[in-house]
Amino acid sequence: MHPILSNFRRLLLYLSAWGPVSAILVYLFATIGGLSWGRAAALAVPLCLYYAIVCLSAWYSCRNSPAANSAAWLKHLAAALITSIVWVAVAKGLAIALSSFFQTFAGLDHQVSRVNPLLLGSGVFLYLLVVALFYILLSNEAAHEAARREIEAQSLARESELKALKTQVNPHFIFNCLNSISALTSSDPATAREMCIRLAEFLRKTLGLGERSQITLQEEMDLIHAYLSVEKMRFGARLKLEESIEPGTLLYSVPPLLLQPLVENAIRHGIATLTEGGWIRLEINNGTPGLLAIKVENNFDPEAPRRSGANIGLKNVRQRVDAMYASRAKFDVTAGEGRFQVSMQLPAQTA
Repeated sequence: MHPILSNFRRLLLYLSAWGPVSAILVYLFATIGGLSWGRAAALAVPLCLYYAIVCLSAWYSCRNSPAANSAAWLKHLAAALITSIVWVAVAKGLAIALSSFFQTFAGLDHQVSRVNPLLLGSGVFLYLLVVALFYILLSNEAAHEAARREIEAQSLARESELKALKTQVNPHFIFNCLNSISALTSSDPATAREMCIRLAEFLRKTLGLGERSQITLQEEMDLIHAYLSVEKMRFGARLKLEESIEPGTLLYSVPPLLLQPLVENAIRHGIATLTEGGWIRLEINNGTPGLLAIKVENNFDPEAPRRSGANIGLKNVRQRVDAMYASRAKFDVTAGEGRFQVSMQLPAQTA
């Protein structure tokens, strides 16, 4: 589509740019051609309007001929010469018409021959100037298109990365739960069976929410509570959850299964290492303006041997936060004196 004809504002701007060209031609016709100012204006203004419209056709040849191709400029030069010759002929026809219909312009058809060389040279220059303008527009269009494609590619890459990371969450969780159930099958079959039922309920909840890119914090908390109902079958009173949630924050949106892996990590590598059990403290509040502050803290035994698969869930959450929010989010992990803490600051967005 033509970049000027398809945009009324651009068309007005383009035609307005020919106003100074008309004024220059009027001056040249009067000073060099020897025409009166009135005759010069009557001839130059219609000619410029005509030539402005004719030069618009150069867009199509510019679009099909790259500017870096030297042969393209030879074609443009030939087109400029032909167009300028036609312009000179149009000027002659216009002068004859004015002379025939208006007594004021009598003899203009003979005077116009004085400005033919001027029209020919100006026509070539103006046509090539419009060609250069179109090449600039094509260059800007190509740059915008390249930027759009780059953004699309980055978006698709980020989407693929998020999907790949999301697929790691459930298998990792199921693996840990099956280990817990396996440990109970021989010592407490009834509890193992109940764990299977609650695990199925949890997975049923994750099926719908896991397909969405964003869920509310309230829905995420429901998932955490469903998950804890499974783990409490194993740990009983040894597992304690303390919640401190600022009113209104549960309406904010987060990626699905963002906090559950952190709670799971706190249980598997924290509470499970303590004979008397331990606690998990979850704090959610409004942080700095525009940010949602989330903190997951738990106690652990610093002398306990490191378990296999440590930090898989933690690493997954960090990568998902980086992929989705980039520099707009913060993710910090601190450990010391028997306490492990994960702090996040995410953009506060409503679902």
